[in-house]
Amino acid sequence: MMEKSEKAHTRRSFLKISATAGGAAAGTLAAPAVLAQSPMVMKMQTSWPASDIWMDFARQFTERVEAMSGGRLTVDLLPAGAVVGAFQVLDACHDGVIDAAHSVPVYWYGKHKGASLFGTGPVFGGSATTMLSWFYEGGGNEFYRELQQDILGLEVVGYLGFPMFAQPFGWFKNEVNTVNDIQGLKYRTVGLAADLMQKMGMSVAQLPGGEIVPAMERGVIDAFEFNNPSSDLRFGAQDVAKNYYLSSYHQASESFEFLFNRGFYEDLEPDLQAIVRYAVEAASTANTASAMNNYSADLRKLEEDSGVTVHRTSQDILDAQIQAWDELIAELEQDEFMKRVLDSQRQWVERVTYYELMNSPDYALAYKHYFPDKLKL
Repeated sequence: MMEKSEKAHTRRSFLKISATAGGAAAGTLAAPAVLAQSPMVMKMQTSWPASDIWMDFARQFTERVEAMSGGRLTVDLLPAGAVVGAFQVLDACHDGVIDAAHSVPVYWYGKHKGASLFGTGPVFGGSATTMLSWFYEGGGNEFYRELQQDILGLEVVGYLGFPMFAQPFGWFKNEVNTVNDIQGLKYRTVGLAADLMQKMGMSVAQLPGGEIVPAMERGVIDAFEFNNPSSDLRFGAQDVAKNYYLSSYHQASESFEFLFNRGFYEDLEPDLQAIVRYAVEAASTANTASAMNNYSADLRKLEEDSGVTVHRTSQDILDAQIQAWDELIAELEQDEFMKRVLDSQRQWVERVTYYELMNSPDYALAYKHYFPDKLKL
């Protein structure tokens, strides 16, 4: 009996062949040309609620695919829950239930902890931009393919895009200035960040974004992080907590994941495959510009309109995070695959971040000169 993924591949191949044959027959019978030009539709579900800014980011990808394909490939973009849950999009892509997904690798961390190394793993000093560069130039894409296709046997193809800004430590009802202040708190995060926070004395719940505020209201969690000021503002984080801590090492190098059912992707004409792949890179730039604009504006709204106090995470907590990562790394490296990935990341960061840090001027110095008394450092 064929697996679901094999059925999906066979079905798509049959439709493609039939469309070609039908187009030839239609030409013979002088049927209207529009029939031969019917667009292919890609069903793409995200892991985000319909109201989240990340749906806007996903739409920047789909708009580019449609424009560059001249309408030959259109995208039916759906929010989390439209077909499957936020954490189930990888399985849905594998099974051919959907053709594509817009998500993050950490959401399938439950299949293999190595998934978290592609964005939410140990921070050796490299930013999200540094680590997205590792994915494309340092061998990370081959490790990612190996994990999905060889180790887990998944019928998917994936690419990463949009190097996210370091994620805030999150939202707290009271100030948290030392490691003692966070002991015993019930905290929402995902992936290896959950292991990290547990080592620091927290009790962790892994929840999709749309479930965070209701869980806070019911007392299921005491504190949480999601990702950025715009998403947090849109789902009402400011209504359940007023202390917002920026800067953290728990998820400082994440990028979006663009997943495709392998059969669907390989059945595309070569130029459409290229469009799908390179639209990820194009959307990455568009997402970055949009994030800079919206995240900064929404952070100001949180402060000025909602009475939120914005803090930088203390040195005490940041130091404790690095020490907790050290413990986790020793455990993760017992897995042969993860050891190879971490070795590769360390080698990349040692060389690339050395250049980045040596080359970067002190931007804070210039900012303080032109905007005195503004920066909370």
